[in-house]
Amino acid sequence: MQTLETRFEEGIARYKDGTDAAELLPTFKEICQQAPKNSAAQTCLSWLYLLADKPNAAFKAAQRAVKLAPRDPQARVNLAIAMLETGKSGVREQVDQVGQVLFAVDELKAEIQENFEEGLRRRPDWKSLKRIQAWLFEGQTD
Repeated sequence: MQTLETRFEEGIARYKDGTDAAELLPTFKEICQQAPKNSAAQTCLSWLYLLADKPNAAFKAAQRAVKLAPRDPQARVNLAIAMLETGKSGVREQVDQVGQVLFAVDELKAEIQENFEEGLRRRPDWKSLKRIQAWLFEGQTD
């Protein structure tokens, strides 16, 4: 019997190998059901939902992730993208909080930038992601 941690790591490895987001969703949903307080798993689940163009489910998972780990910039990025895609207000507040963390910790800044690039490789026309990326890294607030 695999541990949740092993299944999580295998899921991440499959993602990095290029497995389609929709194919990984059942694995991460199950991990989140079995470990509902695992913020990293909730963050991954919300990202996969975003990649699979399921913004309402992404919003709920991202909300849980942010509640569990309020200082995790990727959880807030996912929440901001989901908010844009579902027409919810408060996006700017999320982006501002991410910005504060990113400019304090350079490693996080590089990691978030890599995640944006990965997202655009998988969904090249992802307008919401491009918008959040521009707000964070180019200072655009349109």
